[in-house]
Amino acid sequence: MKPNILWICTDQQRKDTLGCYGNSFVHTPNIDGLASCGVRFENMYSQSPVCAPSRASFLTGRYPRTCRVRQNGQDIPSEEVTFPKVLSQNGYVCGLVGKLHISACHPEVCKFSERRREDKNNWRGNEYCTWLADKGLDYLTEPLVESKYVRAGMPYEYSHTKWCTDRAIEFMEERRSSDKPWMLSLNYFDPHHSFDPSYEFLEPYLSQIDNLPLPDYIAGELAVKPCFQLKDSYGAYDTKGYFPFSEMTERDHRLIKAAYFSMCEQIDFSVGKILSYLDKSGLRESTLIIYMADHGESLGDHGIYLKGPYFYDSCVNVPFIFSFPSKFSGNRVSGALTELVDIVPTLCEIAEIPCPQGVQGKSFYSLLTEEKEDHRSSVYSEFYNANINHRNPFAYCTMVRDKRYKLVKVHPRDKELSITGELYDLKNDAGEHENLYGCSSYSEVKLRMLEKLCDRMAQTADPLPQRKSVW
Repeated sequence: MKPNILWICTDQQRKDTLGCYGNSFVHTPNIDGLASCGVRFENMYSQSPVCAPSRASFLTGRYPRTCRVRQNGQDIPSEEVTFPKVLSQNGYVCGLVGKLHISACHPEVCKFSERRREDKNNWRGNEYCTWLADKGLDYLTEPLVESKYVRAGMPYEYSHTKWCTDRAIEFMEERRSSDKPWMLSLNYFDPHHSFDPSYEFLEPYLSQIDNLPLPDYIAGELAVKPCFQLKDSYGAYDTKGYFPFSEMTERDHRLIKAAYFSMCEQIDFSVGKILSYLDKSGLRESTLIIYMADHGESLGDHGIYLKGPYFYDSCVNVPFIFSFPSKFSGNRVSGALTELVDIVPTLCEIAEIPCPQGVQGKSFYSLLTEEKEDHRSSVYSEFYNANINHRNPFAYCTMVRDKRYKLVKVHPRDKELSITGELYDLKNDAGEHENLYGCSSYSEVKLRMLEKLCDRMAQTADPLPQRKSVW
């Protein structure tokens, strides 16, 4: 019998915001419980530190440059095959709740709604806002007196997170009486900025605000790193004054962290409602659950907020929990190097359906069955002019990481740059503060990692169209 699949993806959530990953401040009992009956991955890497490229990549099992969604604001080409499409062709009923973001959705090109693939007509406008309007409400956030960088969001009862949760439960309840398996893609927008949790989740943090740690930043570290990082320190997305690290007080930093943690707690509370429904409905045993994020968040570490053309673990090493206790034993941790692009072939193997042509990921099924402990010798991520701004110079960067070292290469396009790479010894510098790229004593390591990066970039070449004959 094919499993139901509940694929939960949060937006811009760091791995270290969950109790099961070692955070002692955030209260996440439901996601921690999911990890206790599943496999928690320590080294799952996103293929881009930005939303649309990452999402298009893990939904197709192909790298961003290959599936041709390298930037926010690009439409995924119609010929690209997403995993829900594969499932629907193999007997599944598929549902979507929340943010997908594999098409342009800025008002300049989408006046009323986001493009939907293969629909004859566009869907109606933002359904969450329509739901609020039906209740006589508008989406409003209130400034927080203590910091201009944090706002109090909608009460939880009217929050987007709650709305997504209710729609998810509705979908699953509708499918209960059907003999067809289902797949639900549930995409929470939190904890993506703006930092605007429901106040009832933020309030408990305000009494312990001074206990929250400050960002992990060493003064002067950006002087020997690619120029994009210093630009983003003055203002996120190379936008001066937008979350400017140096202009913030210690209280600002702590309040932003409190807001971010609160948003993560809102998600956990909502996941608890979903798990409770699955238990009460008898669907838990037949439902495979994935919990993950598309990418991370700088959160002030390295003197930067949000995300951009950099590949610190806070930005690309994402939380990933795989739970299906009726098939795979739980309460396990995998330290294997894995990529989000590996999800599609893994799920195809579990559901016993053919993997689409052109998929570049590698199934980690053997990690789930405990047949193997290793999976990849390296992980790869890329940023090709992916976000707004970063135009002077343009930002083109790639990253490779093996079990000990991480190398980032900047690929200058329009001007020469004084610093064109980063190299970190993760064994001795887990925080990735000391850039060894220009250090002569690491020249052999740098060469080896550059060769590895070249190999990984070559392997992103599109395997389609498939060869039909020998010539």
